[in-house]
Amino acid sequence: MGKIESFEDIEAWQMAREVCNDIYDLIQTTPLGKNYALRDQMDRCSGSVMDNIAEGFERNGNKEFIQFLSIAKASCGELRSQLYRTYDRKYIDEPTLQVLRQKVLVVSKKISAFITYLSKSEFKGVKYKNRT
Repeated sequence: MGKIESFEDIEAWQMAREVCNDIYDLIQTTPLGKNYALRDQMDRCSGSVMDNIAEGFERNGNKEFIQFLSIAKASCGELRSQLYRTYDRKYIDEPTLQVLRQKVLVVSKKISAFITYLSKSEFKGVKYKNRT
């Protein structure tokens, strides 16, 4: 894994941002936009994935980062479930469901791999670098 200098360098964050924009496009272009409760929940949830990756990174410690990545991963599961609700209510068709579901699943797997990497890393975070 190359050096990561900011959360914008994290592939999972980049992909989560893309998914967040995909959800926004759904809200703007489908009848989902009229279901205020579901659309707001999906908008918040998709934003939560990228936001928790960013916040965890900025904590400068692996334990905190892993905790925030875990929250981001859980939000991926929540968003996949919401996509099924959107499909069941006929706001999106099956191909759209499958494309978005797959994207979210890839983000979730990348987060999992990152959690595994951080868990095995000897480096515990910038805030611990100079402590004895």
